[in-house]
Amino acid sequence: MKPHYLSPLFDPRSIAVIGASETPGAVGTTVFANVLEGGYSGKLFPVNLHREQVLDIAAFKSIAKVPMVVDLVIITTPAKTLPDLIEECGKKGIKAAVIMSCDFVGTDKKSQLLLDKIMERARHYGLRIIGPTVFGLCRVSSKLMAGNYQGKLKNGSMALVSQSSSITSAILDWAESHDVGFSSVVSLGSAVDVDVGEVLDYLVADPKTQSILLYIEDLQEARTFMSAVRAAARSKPVMALKVGRYNDASAAHGRTHSERLIGRDDVFDAALKRAGVLRLRSINQLFTAAKVLNGTFKTKGRRLAIVTNGIGAGMMAVDRARDLHVELPELTASTVAWLAKNLPAQARRNNPVDILGDASPERFKLVVEAVLADANIDGVLVVFTPQAGTDHLRTAEAMIALKKTSDKPLLMAWIGGKKVDASRKLLNKAGCASFSAPEHAVEVFYSLAAWQHNQQLLLQTPAPLGEWIAPDMETARMVIDNALASGRSMLDEIESKAVLRAFHIPVALTVRANSADDAVNAAMGMGLPVVLKIDAIDVMHKTDIDGVVLNLNSLISVATEANKMLGRAHDSLGVERVRGLTVQPMHGKKNARELMVGVVNDSAFGPVISFGAGGIAVEVFNDIAVSLPPLNGYLAEHLIRRTRIKKMLEPFRNQPAVNIEAVKNVLLRVSEMVCELPQIQQLDINPLISDENGVIAVDASIIVAAVDPKARRYAHMAIHPYPSHLMQLTQLKTGMPMILRPIRPEDAELLIQFVSRLSDETRYNRYMSVLKSLPQSLLARFTHLDYAREMAIAATVQAGQGEQIIGVARFTANPDKDSCEFAVVIDDAWQGKGLGNRLMEALFTAARDMGISVIEGEVLSSNKTMLAFMKYLGFTIQTHPEDNGLKWVVKTL
Repeated sequence: MKPHYLSPLFDPRSIAVIGASETPGAVGTTVFANVLEGGYSGKLFPVNLHREQVLDIAAFKSIAKVPMVVDLVIITTPAKTLPDLIEECGKKGIKAAVIMSCDFVGTDKKSQLLLDKIMERARHYGLRIIGPTVFGLCRVSSKLMAGNYQGKLKNGSMALVSQSSSITSAILDWAESHDVGFSSVVSLGSAVDVDVGEVLDYLVADPKTQSILLYIEDLQEARTFMSAVRAAARSKPVMALKVGRYNDASAAHGRTHSERLIGRDDVFDAALKRAGVLRLRSINQLFTAAKVLNGTFKTKGRRLAIVTNGIGAGMMAVDRARDLHVELPELTASTVAWLAKNLPAQARRNNPVDILGDASPERFKLVVEAVLADANIDGVLVVFTPQAGTDHLRTAEAMIALKKTSDKPLLMAWIGGKKVDASRKLLNKAGCASFSAPEHAVEVFYSLAAWQHNQQLLLQTPAPLGEWIAPDMETARMVIDNALASGRSMLDEIESKAVLRAFHIPVALTVRANSADDAVNAAMGMGLPVVLKIDAIDVMHKTDIDGVVLNLNSLISVATEANKMLGRAHDSLGVERVRGLTVQPMHGKKNARELMVGVVNDSAFGPVISFGAGGIAVEVFNDIAVSLPPLNGYLAEHLIRRTRIKKMLEPFRNQPAVNIEAVKNVLLRVSEMVCELPQIQQLDINPLISDENGVIAVDASIIVAAVDPKARRYAHMAIHPYPSHLMQLTQLKTGMPMILRPIRPEDAELLIQFVSRLSDETRYNRYMSVLKSLPQSLLARFTHLDYAREMAIAATVQAGQGEQIIGVARFTANPDKDSCEFAVVIDDAWQGKGLGNRLMEALFTAARDMGISVIEGEVLSSNKTMLAFMKYLGFTIQTHPEDNGLKWVVKTL
């Protein structure tokens, strides 16, 4: 593959520092000295208008006079010089710059105008910019230390990407004192050009980076961010600290209940969970979580056991566990029996286990070993307190030995100061999860469990439409189009319910009535008791204007209340806004629970689905959870489980459990709706009445907006659904049935088997390596796709052992979003049967579907068969720009 387009920024072969200086305290002085002292091995050119040399290296008056086109320019001169310098760099042919002007403010109108001028010139020349930033960047693994920082950075496998120079410096200061290293440190500052998502995109494929820390204040390109962070989290732990969790009060005046209830941070949190990222809430959490996630600690659940030689210290851990809803289950009967047999009578034999203050290292080891083996436990926290007769060092050694024997996380909290300092150092040196306070250890276990759970959410790749009765798309689109054509953005109740009905969501019968007489006739037709509602233009919450009357048991009361309601509405809204009334049966179900399902359209992340308690008090109780579509059964259940009302859906007192499958089906149908109807901006189903027999939508409101007819399918969504429309049942030349379909995460085992069957020659031609099996990182990348920017089409057949992959063609979109790079490989036993042609045609279709017009790729010069095949498909064959052993093939779609 060609080098990543950000390679000049992260791995430059030559650098010019504009403003390089020897003036004490100047940014140019610090940065240039750091690049020199860091051991950068490429060519380095100082640019200074007034000096012949900088730190004994010949300087140049301007970038134009530098005798070569450098990969990267670092600009440390005042902000007023930036437009002309970017122009000069562009004319020189330079493609990457880091702006580090210390006087740049970035928050006022003048600064914005300056940025606009800079970016206009940068885009004209195709020059990419990081910053303006005070810190800069360090590529520690390549000895590129181009940061405005006075401390020492250790080489490591963790990357730090931050939107704040001050936070970056604070994290690096902590890291230096805790012997933590980094592969890369990038401070984006104002992020006028290169944003978090693009940096993540580079780090995904960076072999020097094994985990990623993010500090985020805001996002400019949420779609790019989601695409890149999901790709990164598939193979590397990603942690994010996001500030600005509370919204301005002015944001709380939405039109629907969902819009008023959902804060932007709720949406960001839901996005991080679906991306498989661990969300952190403080710098302290970042430090401790980074320490553990960068290691080999994993947990399959959140069931924690605590073993301590001091029950008071153990209860500190218990309290924090209950704060965080970390489970502290009872041990199995066999473990309790073993503890009763082997512990003193005064010891506590259940979770938390107190092995008493005189516990020897041997007692610690035996008890912790027994608890680790307990089937009810996912991890163990050992809380040690130095007491008379204890041996902290030997106990630490015993725990280090025990850690190597179990795949469950073993966390250690050695409480105290000088007495236990030596054992803490020993634990840290051995790579153990060691803490000075039990609360911190519990928080890290919680983080581990949350991260593992989010990884499960990442694996979910729902299709836009479920495998059940297809929705009536024609009716739904007609209702929306008619409303938009008449100049309305809000569907009335009957129109909203028509859209729900088109997606097979049960709705209450609703009849329009223009007068009191019409209301009486409607009531007679459907039977008493009934509900009467006002039907008025742009009125979403009818109760706010006294526009709902429940449980009308006589025709006289229907007529009376209808006249009163129309009179009130005419007085408060005006006759022109009042369309009339609606009548529907009163649903007074004995075991009913009132729920709410909603949709809002977040400005950054697109449609968001909400679920929670419903009824008129929905905003008082604020019991709501949110998730990004598309949903499947697992995600719908997870959404329900995160609300407080979930307990009311279960049996309680004399009420049976609701039909939870019916509730989940509504969520799945709403997910289908927002996937296929980008016009929907907001939706409320409130209340959704649920009981043991099913659900029914009693009231519904939908707000719509026109969309660009040229917009790509699912472009409105942060997470692209599984592209099931690309699946096709076909056959080979021999007539054998075959399925061509996009790859899914659950295809990992099939892909492993596929690669293992390839001959050495085929394997080398495809991967340019004779690897016998795919590394885990490659396997994750090949099966966990972001269908918005990449595609892999697998050809599968039914063999003796079940489904079998016999060929794969894939592409990844280039940064220009107009071209893509492809690869194809076919099982040796299935070559020559027309499979390659079918796969490539399917890949061409997928690329066109994504709006791509050029497909290109690398082929070994020695692979004559593939080159002939490329020529047959209409590719032009060119000399590879960087490798004589390769050919570059290109086709216009």
